[in-house]
Amino acid sequence: MKRIAFLALALSGACWGLGFPLGKFILTETDAAHMVLLRFAVAAVAALPFALARAETRALFRSPVVLAAGAFYGVAFMVQFEGLAHVSVTLAALLVGAMPALIAVSARLLGDRVSPASWVGVVAATLGAALIAGKPDGAGSPLGVALSLGSLLIFLAWLITLRRAPPAPTPMAIPAVTIVIAALTVLPIALVMHGPPKLDLSPLVWAAIVGQGVLATLLATAAWQFGSARVDAASAGVFINIEPLMGASIGVLLFGDHLSLALGLGGLLIIAGSFIVVLGEKREAPVCASAGPI
Repeated sequence: MKRIAFLALALSGACWGLGFPLGKFILTETDAAHMVLLRFAVAAVAALPFALARAETRALFRSPVVLAAGAFYGVAFMVQFEGLAHVSVTLAALLVGAMPALIAVSARLLGDRVSPASWVGVVAATLGAALIAGKPDGAGSPLGVALSLGSLLIFLAWLITLRRAPPAPTPMAIPAVTIVIAALTVLPIALVMHGPPKLDLSPLVWAAIVGQGVLATLLATAAWQFGSARVDAASAGVFINIEPLMGASIGVLLFGDHLSLALGLGGLLIIAGSFIVVLGEKREAPVCASAGPI
């Protein structure tokens, strides 16, 4: 069973890693808010059969905790991809590597024990993020970096909120309901910001939107929920780093991003620090069983 769980976690990391390169491609024909709206519209359509299948699952739409989690999820993606519009794929992906460190800090603030080794990882990841933010070397603007980092704090609020979610009747229940709520949250925000979305996009961009919705949103979230429920949080957390590694690699190989010394060193510190965090927590109580990136 653990082998299947690890495969699911690897799948979720790989699918999340596709989000940034696909998003950068979609941004060539539309704006960030409309891209996120279309992404969640596709994901919500795919999620609806799971969200409406049972009375117990439909009841989750009345849970204040699940409603808040869905709202956080949608807003976080909007902020993250507004940031992506101002930074490179590589920079945005590497900044996501700071997420395990943020989880460790939040766990300590919430009263959980965090190991000394994990605090070393927190410091390393923080220094890496600061190095990238302070010297992006043409990979993005300060606004883009600020939005990218700010989105991680909103994702963190989503994860903390999910810790208080009611028991799920099926493995797909909370991911599906969360995605539908996120889509409903994104809709009025995108309409106020830019009006109705442009739909006469090229076939390749529509294929990328479908890929974002089905693979990088619904499948990634469901696979993470399945895998993280069957292994300890520290082991699951290692797979967080698949996303920044994959996103950064695609950014350099396919988008021609320049991997400068500051960007490379900052990314290395973030990823190394994240590994120290999650491996350090193996000797402590789990931080968050359902924690995961974007």
